Amino acid sequence: MEKIKTLIIGSGPAGYTAAIYCGRASMKPVVYAGLQPGGQLTTTTIIENFPGFREGIDANQLMGEMRQQAENFGAEVRDGSIVEADLSSRPFHLKDERGNEIEAENVIIATGASAKYLGLADEEKYRGQGVSACATCDGFFYRKRVVAVVGGGDTACEEAMYLSSLAKKVYMIVRKPQLRAAEIMRKRVTEQENIEILYNTNTLGLFGENGVEGAHLVRFKGEPNEEKYDIAIDGFFLAIGHTPNTELFKGQIDLDDHGFIITQPKSTKTNIEGVYAAGDVADPTYRQGVVAAASGAMAAIEVERAQ
Repeated sequence: MEKIKTLIIGSGPAGYTAAIYCGRASMKPVVYAGLQPGGQLTTTTIIENFPGFREGIDANQLMGEMRQQAENFGAEVRDGSIVEADLSSRPFHLKDERGNEIEAENVIIATGASAKYLGLADEEKYRGQGVSACATCDGFFYRKRVVAVVGGGDTACEEAMYLSSLAKKVYMIVRKPQLRAAEIMRKRVTEQENIEILYNTNTLGLFGENGVEGAHLVRFKGEPNEEKYDIAIDGFFLAIGHTPNTELFKGQIDLDDHGFIITQPKSTKTNIEGVYAAGDVADPTYRQGVVAAASGAMAAIEVERAQ
């Protein structure tokens, strides 16, 4: 049974920043990088809105630098996953995918959230080449171009409005005959001149030689009046929600209706003393790398102050 003072589960901006702070405080943190080392950020290409990089920086390079910085301060980063967690008593008992058992005095959960995709093969084919799940991250690359946003909820409307300030035209691809967003958001998108809403519409696929050039759509799918057609677009944005990676902790830790970890106000503390949550796993609102990094720092500081 390995004894660890501070275990960090997850390796995105939140996990690595927590590791940097914990390492500097001589807490000997151990980080389990998980199935996607570097976190969801690594699914994008160039990051232009992370402070300190005026020319932007490659996402994988940024995460690699964070990992190295954490290791320089004494953090141990392991390329593996935690597959079992018993948070019922302290020290907490966990197990990794190799069967190694761990006793941890403190746990920082930074497992992130995964964007929901439609499940089309083309989404993977064009990921980083026109397919994105973050308008705030990637919208700048589509200035004066044509894009599509998939979804009909508040998030989709917010993404479409943001993109409408940059792009020449924004299509909203909405599966249902109406938007399910709040009335004020529905009003905004329907009144925005360069947003066109395609109701009763599903995406069948994407096409393009060197990145996304268009989408194959179907209106009234399965109905007698079904109609297939194509639209020309440069970018395809998913806005159908995120799934927090909290399956491991269900039934043990307080989660909201969507599965995000509930933390105390202005804190990363969960309902379990000694367990903290940082980054997208506890953030259904912002989902930005810089916000995740800040919450990772908060978690580490709270762990240190609780010693």
